[in-house]
Amino acid sequence: RGDIYEMNYCQEFFSENVKLNAEVLFSSINKKTKAPFSCFLHLDDKYLLCFSPERFLRKKNQQILSQPIKGTRKRSDNQELDSILKNELLLSEKDKSENVMITDLVRNDLSKYASKASVKIEELFGVYSFAQVHQMISTISAELESDCNFVDAIKGAFPMGSMTGAPKRKAMELIEKFEATKRGLFSGSVGYITPNADFDFNVVIRSILYNASKKYFSVTAGGAITNRSVVEEEHKECLIKVKAILEIASGEKVNV
Repeated sequence: RGDIYEMNYCQEFFSENVKLNAEVLFSSINKKTKAPFSCFLHLDDKYLLCFSPERFLRKKNQQILSQPIKGTRKRSDNQELDSILKNELLLSEKDKSENVMITDLVRNDLSKYASKASVKIEELFGVYSFAQVHQMISTISAELESDCNFVDAIKGAFPMGSMTGAPKRKAMELIEKFEATKRGLFSGSVGYITPNADFDFNVVIRSILYNASKKYFSVTAGGAITNRSVVEEEHKECLIKVKAILEIASGEKVNV
């Protein structure tokens, strides 16, 4: 018997003494990835260039919605091969197993502040195609209790299960123990809150963290570790996720 069902283990790809124009680089990568939850942040000497395909949590009126991603395949320029890769993800029992564990975790997180019996799985194992990757995404919704403060809903679901694992607390303990570097803003969230307390937040993945004064360039990627995992395949998945970012930033080909 193990301690957890699933852990999202992350590794850092970094370079030192890097000088770059963050705004220009963001524009170049954003055109390539066309990610729906991209964002650019600049605070003092620090930059976040985020090209995320994943929504953490959205609130519209009293409805909250989360869309965790678990399951990745690369895209191919060959239409037939691309279709094969997409279908492979759709039928993958390993990816479905990883996805459903996080879906159940998110469902439990949302139920903390949801009206009774309002938590629903709107879609399970949906496969969506982005510019660089195919992703398996599930969608979970709920109605907030009328007396629930929206901040409580965010706190109740954070950190997002797709970036921790299950059970969440034990997975986080093991992440703290085994990951070689601190995540920082990576696997956190960026979003907005409207005056009427609606909000939409992403998951900070597929991102560059750049410290201009230290000239430190960092990209982190992770994958779900379960008893079905193969080390080489998990490492390959990490490279697939950050391939476009690393290629444009370095000007060199990344073979996956």
